[in-house]
Amino acid sequence: MKTRLIVISIVSLLSATAFATTYVRVEPDGTKTYSDRPIPGGQPVELQSAQTYSSTPAPASASGLPAEQQLLKDMGEAFRYDSCSLRPAPDQAFVNPEQVSVGVTLKPSLRAGDVVDLRVDGNSAGQNSQSMTIKPVYRGSHTVTVSVKDRFGRQLCDSSTTFHVHQPSLNSPARQAPPPPPKPRPPPKPK
Repeated sequence: MKTRLIVISIVSLLSATAFATTYVRVEPDGTKTYSDRPIPGGQPVELQSAQTYSSTPAPASASGLPAEQQLLKDMGEAFRYDSCSLRPAPDQAFVNPEQVSVGVTLKPSLRAGDVVDLRVDGNSAGQNSQSMTIKPVYRGSHTVTVSVKDRFGRQLCDSSTTFHVHQPSLNSPARQAPPPPPKPRPPPKPK
């Protein structure tokens, strides 16, 4: 009981002084005298309240972990795609195609936040594009590459393939007109 009374007295005394008016008086030598009671020649002053700090917890992610812990957990995961296959198939040949479709198939499907970089002969298929159609298709060999990275820039999947396009030229023996038939020879003259 005595302890409780002492605690209540201390708390009330502290709260009373915390909200009390403060008085100041400037002495003849320039020093200042402060008091919590009115003093002769003193003026009331308003003091700014003390700086305080209240912490707020970091917002929790969908998993219930704070954002920083979730980020560390995500970075520690060793996720990789099971399959990262390209089409057309390696060394597939096309003869006189009007267009060729290229693309990537991922297993499992593309995760949110992962970035696909599909390129044909070094040219990008577009932001996060998983397929494109090449039209016109020029003769020769063409290389298709894909790179999939997570939001931290780590490589999750990469693959490449080469396909070939054959387009006979006008000078090709298969496209040249057949030679004209030989001219008939006059019959030989009798001797």
